[in-house]
Amino acid sequence: MSRGAFITFEGSEGCGKSTQVKRLASRLEQAGVPVLITREPGGTAIGEKIRDLLQFAPESFAMAPETELLLFEASRSQLVRETIRPALEQESVVISDRFFDSTTVYQGVARKLEPGIVEKLNEFAVGAERPDLTFILDVNVATARARMLRRVRPVQALDRMEQEPLEFYERVCEGYRELARREPTRIYLLDGSLSPDEIESKIWREVSARFPAILALRKKGDTARAS
Repeated sequence: MSRGAFITFEGSEGCGKSTQVKRLASRLEQAGVPVLITREPGGTAIGEKIRDLLQFAPESFAMAPETELLLFEASRSQLVRETIRPALEQESVVISDRFFDSTTVYQGVARKLEPGIVEKLNEFAVGAERPDLTFILDVNVATARARMLRRVRPVQALDRMEQEPLEFYERVCEGYRELARREPTRIYLLDGSLSPDEIESKIWREVSARFPAILALRKKGDTARAS
């Protein structure tokens, strides 16, 4: 059975990944490729409720790390089965703003939960739906914090994940770098301090090189319809 491509974007808060998700989707759509954008936590009605609980609900500030881990996995398992898997089966390119690498780093490294348990729960939640390509935007903690402070939010919409101390985000950044060292075939590490245009160009070159068949088939189909 033919299948679409699954691309994920990762990095610390304020790294610029959400901007690049939109830019890549726009490029693919201009090339005639069907695209689905999703995000974690969220992406489904159930997932969005979990997202609000994890990030914005006042009660979330008392949340235990183990509870946090299980809620992320619950959102992810619903997203895979309700949204990601059906889209891939329809030969769409799925682009996700975060996926299981976030849990590996945020809960397994930064929260210091048992890595083996985190890995098992990730495997249980996603099944066979692993990313084909993951972009990590790497920025230093000072840059990330400065960008977070510039974000426009409603006055009372405090994001719990953005309230963590600098040491937490230092562990996050190093956790992502270690992931890139461990999985160089799947993960492409990008310098997040480059301009958005430079990052976009690097991402497009990598996507074009990794998935030439998807772009070629789409162009071939367009040519056939025009003739």
